Amino acid sequence: MKFTAQQIAEILDGDIDGNPYAEVYKLSKIEEGEEGSLTFLSNPKYTPHIYNTNATICIVNNDFKKSQPISLTLIKVEDSYEAFSKLLEVYNQIKLDKKGIESPNHVSDSASLGKDLYIGTFVYIGENVQIGDGVKIYPNVFIGENVSIGEGTIIFAGAKIYSETQIGNHCTIHSGAIIGADGFGFSPSDNGEYSKIPQIGNVIIENHVDVGAGTTIDRATLGSTVIRSGVKLDNQIQIAHNVEIGEHTAIAAQTGIAGSTKIGKYCLIGGQVGIAGHIKIGDRVKIQAQTGVGRNIKDDEAIQGSPAFGYGDFNKSYVHFRNLPKIIKRIDKIEKQLSTDDKH
Repeated sequence: MKFTAQQIAEILDGDIDGNPYAEVYKLSKIEEGEEGSLTFLSNPKYTPHIYNTNATICIVNNDFKKSQPISLTLIKVEDSYEAFSKLLEVYNQIKLDKKGIESPNHVSDSASLGKDLYIGTFVYIGENVQIGDGVKIYPNVFIGENVSIGEGTIIFAGAKIYSETQIGNHCTIHSGAIIGADGFGFSPSDNGEYSKIPQIGNVIIENHVDVGAGTTIDRATLGSTVIRSGVKLDNQIQIAHNVEIGEHTAIAAQTGIAGSTKIGKYCLIGGQVGIAGHIKIGDRVKIQAQTGVGRNIKDDEAIQGSPAFGYGDFNKSYVHFRNLPKIIKRIDKIEKQLSTDDKH
């Protein structure tokens, strides 16, 4: 797919300095620009690259002034970084603008399908599924019975949506995500064996939620595991049964959340965080990477460590921890000196 400088300038409301008919069909970093590519210049330290890049078109700020001749076409805008981001969004929308139903696939006769759908090859859609308008379901997706999917949601290849799951509007479910598998519920017996506890609840995902690749969200034992609107989940996150995550909380990769824990709104949770079950984490909490959380956390706390404690206290303690060998030597020296003094 090719775009001219004129078309790009119209999208960005920018001014052209150069050839309005210059064409591009790919994107590149300015230092790696190739013929036919579009790039941008935002950080001043990359300015020297604009004079030797092989890119065809470059987006620059309005105040950019050439200090020597350049061969590429410029598009001048108020904020080149913001403009390039906008262009990426437009490009992504065009790239993902798939429609139609491919074959082979299986769509149950009892399923309700909206308008302007894309359903890829080898998709399985079970009984009584409800799919809203504009939904895109990529190849090899499994959707179990009684699932509902809101309008504008995208489910990428290989995702698995178990029965009874409810997914809201304009969500993105990335490849390999598994939503609605059984929670980890087993009852130990006197002989040391385990009996499975049936998991008969479901998963509810509200609107504008992103679920990363390989992330798993378990169905509730009873009731629902709930992911509120605007939540952003990175790749390879484990969310156990009956967990609830509040609006607009963001969680980084490899975090694990045990069952029945409630997480508040607008929290920021780093990578490889472990959160114990049956606890409550307040609103706007910040949890640093690799922290282990085993207690309730109040609103607006920032924590780090395993087990976690105050972020400021952790940093102060860590300074002493790093100097522990020196501190031990000093203590040994003082003890020897005191021992010598006692003998005299």
